[in-house]
Amino acid sequence: MNDNKYLNNAFFWQKIDTMFFSNRLIITREKNDHHPLYPNLVYPTQYGYLDDTYPEDPGICVFRGSLDVTHVEAMVIAADLLKKDLEVKLLVGCTEEEEKQILHFLNKTDFQKGVLIRRGEEVPGWSVSE
Repeated sequence: MNDNKYLNNAFFWQKIDTMFFSNRLIITREKNDHHPLYPNLVYPTQYGYLDDTYPEDPGICVFRGSLDVTHVEAMVIAADLLKKDLEVKLLVGCTEEEEKQILHFLNKTDFQKGVLIRRGEEVPGWSVSE
């Protein structure tokens, strides 16, 4: 079995798109803003969260790039040792260079590391509802 099919389930990405489009994106940091607690970290794109999502710190986070797109192309899963948490951050409208800059931003400290998962269009047989 090809493990990439688990990562590239088209139905999964449809659900992510539904969450993105059914909630308003609130931008809290503009491109080149400094992080409020760690001034050496500079946001490579706009950054914010989806309004009316899980009410914890602050919900589903989004990096908004420079491209005009109609869906979420990727996400980052970040392990944060200071918060003792895993965080999902959606990437919307990001160029390949912006994706690299976001990964650099999120992996700059020893306390947080992230991996990028790109969108796929495959539909594995196990994912189809009966």
